[in-house]
Parts: sequence; structure tokens; C-alpha cells
Amino acid sequence: MHIEKHLDVINACRFCFMCRHLDPVGNVTFREADTPRGRALICDRVRMDAANLSNADFIDTLYRSALSAANRFHCVSSYDETGLVLAARRDIVEAGLAPAAVTALAKTLEKAAFSVKGKGRALYFGLTPELYKGCATLAGGDPGKALAVLGFEAASKKVFARFKKAVAASGCKTLVVAEPSAFEFLHGNVPGVKVVHCAEYLINQGVKKAGARKAVYLESDFLKNYCGNYATPRDLLAQAGYKLMLFGTNDEESYSVGEGAVVFDTLYPELSERLCRRVYGLAEGIGKTLFITASATVRDTLKKYNPKFPIATLEEAVM
Repeated sequence: MHIEKHLDVINACRFCFMCRHLDPVGNVTFREADTPRGRALICDRVRMDAANLSNADFIDTLYRSALSAANRFHCVSSYDETGLVLAARRDIVEAGLAPAAVTALAKTLEKAAFSVKGKGRALYFGLTPELYKGCATLAGGDPGKALAVLGFEAASKKVFARFKKAVAASGCKTLVVAEPSAFEFLHGNVPGVKVVHCAEYLINQGVKKAGARKAVYLESDFLKNYCGNYATPRDLLAQAGYKLMLFGTNDEESYSVGEGAVVFDTLYPELSERLCRRVYGLAEGIGKTLFITASATVRDTLKKYNPKFPIATLEEAVM
């Protein structure tokens, strides 16, 4: 079983309470199961008896995780509880135990097909091609990250192979990626191509000053907790003239409403709404402040449950 590669995490996390305050789902459900400790205890039960893997409540809990990785990023011992949950999901899928909704979503994601339009010195993969004059554009859906997160490793590799084929056919040697989940998945993994986040590309191009406008930057789970607190988006916003405000109760917690799980809102809309409500509540009293996110998924989720919530993507904020 894949979880056996994470025995150190199981042994350490199952009795540790230190990061329970950093779990987005645990902070809205108040269930002990929805914390790193709770999930580690579940994996420990599975480790002791593989028959426990078929427990429907265990499976649901492992898929309810928002996978923010805030606990891993701030863990003094760097225990990879996020990696443990991902391994458990692979075990569930390979045992044929994935929930029907997860399997149906995976079948949809497997159909991703990629195409390139135009020619240019670089290839842009995102939703705002008008910002990238002189770049070719690549479209077609998730490059395989969502499937990997759901535990469908083999299907993820097939989709990723199609993605790489489209990139190679473009002839471009630089791939500019907007969505943080895709950037984390692709960075360093596309042979012969330099993968850069759109913030890096835009900061090198220069952006117009927005004036000394106050804003809140909702840190990306992937850029902060997966990619070592990638600072370029904040640098880009500073270049554009934004004055960033602190947000929430602390600077360790994730407010990215399930971004780390990629398709969280699709599978758990009720939980997703509760994550959004927590952000809305914390935003009360700070006036008409613009919120900025690097993720179009985060923007769309926060807008879904409150269409008037003032949030823009990083690219929109510097247009």
C-alpha cells in the first residue's frame, strides 16, 4: 500500500495536536476527523488492517481534506501529512473503492484534449491571453493535476502525456502558466521547456501602476505551501502599486477555500461554501477592499457563494 511509504507521518501525526488550527475543513466542521491528526489515525487503522480501507466514513474523510498543506509548511518537523492523504487516495482508487462521484469526475477529467493557437516566443496556459502579446496560447483543461490529486495516477499520466505533446508541437521553449495548481504540477516536469508562473513573466514585462490602493492578497496554497512561499506574485502587486493588508486571524492559515484539493467545490459544495463563509466573515469590517488571488478557481469559488465579493485574479489586478 502507498501509505506504507509514510509510516513516519502516521506515527508522528496520529498523536500530535500542534497544527490542528491550520486545517481549513476542521476549522468549519469542528470534527476531529477533519484534522491532520484525525486523518493520520484513520491511515493508522488501515495500516493495521487493510480491510479498514473500505470503510465509507474513512474514505469520505480522506476526500474531504482541502489539502492546503499549511500544516506541512509550518510543521517544525516537516511531516508530510498531505502526502499521506494523497497516498491513501491512490490506495483507495487502486482498490476500486473510489466514491461514485469521484469516479465520475475522474472520467470527465480524463477527456481533456489540448490545442495550441497562434505563434510566439512563449506559450501561455491560462484564461487571460490578452495580457500576453506575442505569445501562443494553449487550452484544453487540467493537465493531469486534478486526476493525481483524486488518486488516479495512471489516468493523470495519460492526460499529462497529451499535454506535453501539445507543448512540444508548439515549438515554444517557455511555458507561462497562470493557475497555481498547474504551475506546481508542471514546474520542472516538462522536458526541454522552461515553465514560469505568469507573475514572473509579467513582472519582467512591467505593469502599469494601479496607484496606492489597499488590497488583500489571499495566499495560494500551491504557491505558498507547495512551492516554498513563492514571493513573485507579491512582488508583482507591489510593482503595480498595491499596498497589501494582513488578513485573517494569523498568517499561517489557508484562506484559499479548497484550492489545494483542486476540485473541492465540485465534490463538496456544501463544505466549500462553509470555507467561503469563513472568509466572508473575516472580511467584515475592512471596507470595500479588493481581494486578489493567484487562482481563478479561488476567485470563481468565492464569487459563486457571494457574487458581490470584491475579488480579482492576479492577472486581472494588473491589467
